[in-house]
Amino acid sequence: MSYNQIRLRFAPSPTGFLHLGGARTALFSWAFARHHNGSFLLRIEDTDLKRSTKEAVDSIIYGMKWLGLESDEPPIYQTSKMSRYKDILNNMLANGSAYYCYSSQEEIEAMREEAKQKGLKPKYSGLWRPEAGKTLPKIPENRQPTIRFKSPLHGTTSWKDIVKGEISIPNQELDDLIIARSDGSPTYNFCVAIDDWDMKISHVLRGDDHVSNTPKQINILKSIGAQLPEYGHLPMILGPDGEKLSKRHGAVNILEYKKLGYLPEAMINYLARLGWSHQNDEIFNSQELIKWFDFKHLSKSAAKWDNKKLNWINSYYIKNTNTSTLAKTIEKTIREKENYNNAATTNLENIIDLFKDRSETLVDLINSAMIFYSEPSNKLIKELTKEDILILKLFIQKIKNIDWTLTNIDIAIKEILEQNNLLMKQLLLPIRVSITGMSKTPAINKILLIMTKDEVIKRIQRVISS
Repeated sequence: MSYNQIRLRFAPSPTGFLHLGGARTALFSWAFARHHNGSFLLRIEDTDLKRSTKEAVDSIIYGMKWLGLESDEPPIYQTSKMSRYKDILNNMLANGSAYYCYSSQEEIEAMREEAKQKGLKPKYSGLWRPEAGKTLPKIPENRQPTIRFKSPLHGTTSWKDIVKGEISIPNQELDDLIIARSDGSPTYNFCVAIDDWDMKISHVLRGDDHVSNTPKQINILKSIGAQLPEYGHLPMILGPDGEKLSKRHGAVNILEYKKLGYLPEAMINYLARLGWSHQNDEIFNSQELIKWFDFKHLSKSAAKWDNKKLNWINSYYIKNTNTSTLAKTIEKTIREKENYNNAATTNLENIIDLFKDRSETLVDLINSAMIFYSEPSNKLIKELTKEDILILKLFIQKIKNIDWTLTNIDIAIKEILEQNNLLMKQLLLPIRVSITGMSKTPAINKILLIMTKDEVIKRIQRVISS
């Protein structure tokens, strides 16, 4: 297919959430399609009716929308194509590329065990496979057949993998796979092959756990005279310990990272670097990814998940995101906190400017902002001494009549230190603890300025009274 016909798809099964590996596959497919002004499509492979759920479908679609990887066409649902699959199956039965198989599951297991004992690959023996001059067994009564694909017996099935290079599978290793179950429902590899043909998919990117499926799908497509897409199989993502990424390494659901305070731009940036690179660039936006993305720089080796690297990238995007945009992003979450003080009138954008350079996630930023929107913790306040209380009284007396500017706050602090022969820590620690409940914060003068004089006095007087 020429480049003006580039069409890639992401085809998750809605039996769970959108996991990190799937999100990366979708991202690479999306980036390649965008790079060539092609189409990126979503196909929901929902033929597993027992395990597929609407909640999973909604989660997948929402996860992709959050990342900005929306399909260019309405999603295709495999369950809406059953009549199409049935027509193709009937055509394949008619032209001899598929056949009815009446072997029971127990008989098939016996065939595989016999092959195994002979040192052969355990697979179906081809008992019901029609061949010239072959007499087939008598059809058992009251047994619904499956439909098997008549796989080639000789030669090899080969393709030039986009990621791994040339791959060849001897056809004698391939089974006559079942393409329709005894209840008539089509199976995974058959549906995938037909859908890729119907959707005019030019390139298929997926995880390397699908390598064994590719020769099966290639042979099905060849049997119906369909043009083959190019295939690429991405190495898996490993945890920091080199094992397959799982929940024990942290969140694997892409939407969990939204809850944990990661920006979609940061997730896109980080996922793109898991198995692809552009020179030494670490930070890049979606438009740069589209401009640079190609298959040549996809890695043949597994990528390792690194939370520290993700946090570093996320902190970069927080620092470089417009303050008003961040305010709109986190304000609702702040207001929904149980300990949110409705009376607080503090400017959220000023708070964000104070903390954004210190925050790795939006959760960090929200927790920092709550210093201003909630009552301070009593834990450290209870540890304040009588001397601390006297110092707090001096501070209130000094600030109650000044204009509330950063310069005047600094002058007031300096005068108290000099007039009372105090060390900086002796004055600032009780102030910090009284108004924030914390022993460490950004510059206390900036916190005082943002909090407003009335709120500062109110909080300190509450400590003095208690």
